[in-house]
Amino acid sequence: MNILLYGAVVLIWGTTWFAIKLQLGISPVALSIAWRFGLAALVLIVILAWRKQLKPLPRNAWGLVAIQGLCLFCVNFLCFYNASRYIPTGFEAVVFSTSTLWNAVNARVFMGRGIASNVITGGMVGLMGLVALFSPEFSAHHDGMKTLLGLALALAGTLCFSAGNLLSARLQSQGLKPLYTNAWGMLFGALVLLLASMLSGQQFVFDTRPVYIGALLWLAIPGSVIGFTAYLMLVGRLGAERAAYCTVLFPLVALNVSAVMEGYRWTPLAISGVLLVMAGNWLVFRKPRAARVLAPG
Repeated sequence: MNILLYGAVVLIWGTTWFAIKLQLGISPVALSIAWRFGLAALVLIVILAWRKQLKPLPRNAWGLVAIQGLCLFCVNFLCFYNASRYIPTGFEAVVFSTSTLWNAVNARVFMGRGIASNVITGGMVGLMGLVALFSPEFSAHHDGMKTLLGLALALAGTLCFSAGNLLSARLQSQGLKPLYTNAWGMLFGALVLLLASMLSGQQFVFDTRPVYIGALLWLAIPGSVIGFTAYLMLVGRLGAERAAYCTVLFPLVALNVSAVMEGYRWTPLAISGVLLVMAGNWLVFRKPRAARVLAPG
């Protein structure tokens, strides 16, 4: 079962990065994300109603689900959508793959867990990989600040995603399944984005181009309903740190999609960078033989 969940997440999320870029256009970014998760929430609610599992959230879970909705289905995608204006979508996927490291760091900061020595080593290797991957972008473009902005936005989105992982793990420990919490979290995230758009005076414009609608459907149903449910099931089964290992693999899918659709060219330095990032994530994921852990406090 875990292998099937991994495969689904890798293949689906590996292609969603370019679909995000296809949504940039007439509709404001916040509204595009709201349409995506509003539709995904509707699909999940219909599924839950059909399975006779639709019910209000427990009172003590509302706060966690709301924060999870902001982290996973709102703020992080505002970062990722805007990052795709400045860097290739495949690069976003590589930055996102560092969530393995951030999950371990956030678990220490917010949950008091120790950090194993392999996590520190893996983080350093992954950082060297990101430097190698992005260095050609800085040298090839006159405006390196745009590349830096894209990198910063992608990292911010990854941090939000990591925080949402830990919240999902906590909700699942309370017996609340991802299909159920995702429905309410996506709905909350979509409503926050719609309200923010109204208060900021943005026009409610829906892009009717077939490419936009196709990207929306792909992002909402496979990308959100199936992808997030499968991924958060892995979080519940394996823990946030181990589940994030699938993010090591889908950058290969995303970078090849970027090469075909965006004209991205592989270079020896870029290949080395991706390999270093993957090696760093593998080190974070690997269980060290010696129980050498940096204990909290």
